[in-house]
Order: sequence, then C-alpha cells, then structure tokens
Amino acid sequence: MKTYTRGQLALRNGQDKPEIWVAFQGLIYDMTESKLWKNGKHYEHWAGQDLTPELADAPHSEHVFEKFTPIGILA
Repeated sequence: MKTYTRGQLALRNGQDKPEIWVAFQGLIYDMTESKLWKNGKHYEHWAGQDLTPELADAPHSEHVFEKFTPIGILA
C-alpha cells in the first residue's frame, strides 16, 4: 500500500480534489462512493483528516471501517 502524508490526505476532502478520504488508526479509506460522505462531510466530521480521536463521539463502533477497503497508510 502507498503511504500518504497528512497534507496529501487533507487535499482529499471533497472540495480541493474530488476524492473523499479519511484516515483511521493509521490507514486511509476512500469514502468517495459512500452516500454518507457527500461533499466531504459526514454529520459534523470532515473528510481529509484522521478520524481516530473522533470515534469516541460517534454513534457507531470502529467496525464501520470494515465495510471499506484501505487504500493507503497515513505517514
């Protein structure tokens, strides 16, 4: 898997580039096709960032990421 920097991840926010990526526990996931991430936003969360510390406030567990295939590693 390719490694990406936080800066590269930040550009995949659905605004600066058409891709919608998020990171969780060191892995990067492509959420572009997810209906829950339209325009790079999922409830109060924005794409292009590491969501690991925000999971504690989510109404779901980390198992939600099992539905998606990681595309990269966060450096």
